[in-house]
Order: sequence, then structure tokens, then C-alpha cells
Amino acid sequence: MNWFYLFLAGLFEIGWPLGFKLSQTTSHKYLWLGIAVISMGCSGYFLWLAQKSIPIGTAYAVWTGIGALGTLLLGILFFNDPANLLRLLSALMIILGITGLRLF
Repeated sequence: MNWFYLFLAGLFEIGWPLGFKLSQTTSHKYLWLGIAVISMGCSGYFLWLAQKSIPIGTAYAVWTGIGALGTLLLGILFFNDPANLLRLLSALMIILGITGLRLF
């Protein structure tokens, strides 16, 4: 169950930079800032739950990795961020690192 909490924490970790971006690019500034703050709180809460049995270094690396990868993908898909080969290979290395931390 703690790995599920960690996954949820990572998903909420994506929510706050997305909220910041949308607060700058839409007319609903305060709505998206509020969503960003709520996402931060939920992300921290689920990370706290996950760390009850997952080592802190592993939990933190996986949490930030999920957030970074999710935010990278949203940027590429919806905000015209660059998607060149080196960026995608770098993202693949993050995925491999997260997988390694989970397996070993």
C-alpha cells in the first residue's frame, strides 16, 4: 500500500507546477494557484504516508522522479516544450533509476 501512496504523492507532485503554469496562462489565476497549493499539501501527505515503510532516500527519489517525468510529459504534450532525442533519453534514465530503486 505504501508504494501506492508514493505513486499518488508523485501524481500530486505534478499538480503544483501545472497549477503554477496555468495560473500564468489562463484568466483563472487564483483557481490554479489554489489547485497548486492543494496539490502540494496532498503530495506531502502521501509522501509522509509512504515513508512509513519505504526508506526516505528511495521515497524521495521516486517521488521527485514521478513529478519530474510527469511535468516533462505535460510540457511536451500541452505547452510546446522541446522533445528532442537527448531530453527523451534523459527521461528514460530517470525511469530506469526509479525502476531500479523499486526493484533493488
